[in-house]
Amino acid sequence: MKFLHTADWHLGKLVHGIYMTEDQASVLAHFIQIAEEEKPDAIVIAGDLYDRSVPPAEAVNLLDRTLYKLNVEMGIPVIAISGNHDSADRLAFGSAWYRQSGMHMTGKWTPEIEPVTINGVTFHSVPYAEPVLIRSVLNDETIMTHHDASKKIIEKISESMEPDTAHVFVGHSFVAGGQTSDSERTLSVGGAGTVGKDLFSPFVYTALGHLHSPDAIRDEKVHYSGSLMKYSFSEANQRKIVKSVTIENGQATVKDIPLKPKRDMRIIEGHLADLLSEAFYRHQKTDDYLKVVLLDEGSLIDPMNRLRSVYPNVLHLERKTVQRDKKMEDGLKPGLSADVSDVTLFKKFYQHVTTAEWTDLIEKEAERQFNATGRDQDQ
Repeated sequence: MKFLHTADWHLGKLVHGIYMTEDQASVLAHFIQIAEEEKPDAIVIAGDLYDRSVPPAEAVNLLDRTLYKLNVEMGIPVIAISGNHDSADRLAFGSAWYRQSGMHMTGKWTPEIEPVTINGVTFHSVPYAEPVLIRSVLNDETIMTHHDASKKIIEKISESMEPDTAHVFVGHSFVAGGQTSDSERTLSVGGAGTVGKDLFSPFVYTALGHLHSPDAIRDEKVHYSGSLMKYSFSEANQRKIVKSVTIENGQATVKDIPLKPKRDMRIIEGHLADLLSEAFYRHQKTDDYLKVVLLDEGSLIDPMNRLRSVYPNVLHLERKTVQRDKKMEDGLKPGLSADVSDVTLFKKFYQHVTTAEWTDLIEKEAERQFNATGRDQDQ
């Protein structure tokens, strides 16, 4: 049995003031192509189909077209759950009759939810849920954290799991130790939002959503698919994939299939003149979404518009001031001993106010100047 695991589409996403809907449509067209080639028995979407609970109309229409193509025209069963960005009620509208075409959309978890069995593999759908909701559903006052809630849910599921069947868990949560990015919404303060991966041991494969990197967790049985696209520059170096999972003889084999965006999201760095030179940009895909880090010292005239004349989708521009900001934060801290040399003090000041490298040549010149000043004072 084979299924595709994807998650975190975030349809309707706004990145630096730009709606990603056109780019999302392009990637989903590629996803449909992958489904045509892989011919899966099912598709799993592990939450965050939308980016917010009330998505724009364009995002709703895109999801409608995509699911219709996959589920109705191509006849592939779809197992989808709501994530922490989705409105569980809106997403699950019509789910009772959607099941007639193999569209299994689950908005809220209750003990009465029936698992879905496809070609001998049973899928258990557990949408994102706040601990307080699960505490109320199960009437269990001991549930205080996401880990508690997941533990109780899995214990409930395990009561009716057939031992000779391969079971797959579909969920949306933050597994402890997972790597985050800037575009993920924090589930709770401190560690109360995390779930221990050992909870998922009863399942041959756990298909998760929420963390945007497919490499967020390294485990044979617990997997994130990652997001559909890069949604922040903190994800610039992440892979974006769909996972093709084959389950045979109670074992899961996973294949990563790259997703191809219309425009990548990248960070480029250099001096303004160099970035605007044809020798540099002719080797670049200039319509990518870019964060530009300028190395220039001093003032520049209208750098953003000059850059956009070559790179129309520059979303963020900053100067190379990380080191300087750190030095400003640290400040010229007191506590230096009285016998610290003038050159050492000047070096600290120099590094505090500039990002330029301190060299032997500068040190020798500083020593010469201070020595000359000392001689003048002695005279």
